Amino acid sequence: MALHKQLERSGSWLFRYRSYLPLVILPVFLVCLASSRYLGHSHALNEWWQGCCMAVSFAGLALRVIVVGRAPIGTSGRNTRDQVAETLTTTGMYSVVRHPLYLANYLILIGFTMEFHIWWLVLLTTCIYALYYERIMLAEEAFLRARFGAAFEEWAAVTPAFIPKFSGWRPSPVPFCWRTVLQREYNAFFLIIAVFFLLDLIGDSVAERRLAIDPVWLGIFIGGFVIFALLRTLKKRTRLLTVEGR
Repeated sequence: MALHKQLERSGSWLFRYRSYLPLVILPVFLVCLASSRYLGHSHALNEWWQGCCMAVSFAGLALRVIVVGRAPIGTSGRNTRDQVAETLTTTGMYSVVRHPLYLANYLILIGFTMEFHIWWLVLLTTCIYALYYERIMLAEEAFLRARFGAAFEEWAAVTPAFIPKFSGWRPSPVPFCWRTVLQREYNAFFLIIAVFFLLDLIGDSVAERRLAIDPVWLGIFIGGFVIFALLRTLKKRTRLLTVEGR
C-alpha cells in the first residue's frame, strides 16, 4: 500500500477514537502531579499563573464557540465513525485556518499543560499533539479533496492548515446561533473548569502535604457544575436548545 494511503488509513482510525486516545499521556501528567511545587515557591504567584493557564484554555473554548456558532448544517460535527461534510466551509475562521477546531482543542490542552509549569511537558504535549492530529488532518483533507475537488485545492492553496493567516479573513454568511453553541459546547466548558479545579486541588494538596481545598476554585467548580447541569437538562428534557437540522 502506498505510504500516503497508509497515513490516510491510520488518520481515519485516529479520527474515530480521537476523544479517547489522548488519554495515553495521562500517566505522564500523574507523575508530574506527584511532584507538584508552587511556582516560585509562592502560593500567590501560583494562583496568578493558574489564572493565565485557564485563560489560554478558555481562549480555545472561545475559538470553538466562534466556529461552532456559525457552522453550516452538516459540518463541524462530533461524528466519530466517518467523515461528514455536506458543504466546503471557506469563510469565517475557515478563511484563516483550515482546521480551527483542532487549533482550539490545542489551546485548551496546552492551557492544562502549562498549569504544571514544566517546559518540557509543554514541548512533549505539543509534539504528541502534532504527530497525532497531523494524521487526522491528512485523512480529513483526503476526504474533502475527493468530495470537492478543485474547490478544495483552491481553498487549501491560500489557507494554512494550523497557523492562522488573518489577512485572508472573509466573514461568514451564516448567522451566529447561540443555541447551537449551548447545546454542543457545555461539556467543553465544564471540562475546563473541572480539570483546573482538580489540578489545583491535587497540586495544593501535594505541595502542602495535606488536603487543601481552595474556596475560590471550589466556588468556580460549583458554579460551573450548576451551569453544566442546567444546560444538559435543557438539552435532554426540553426543545429550548433545539436547532432544526442540527
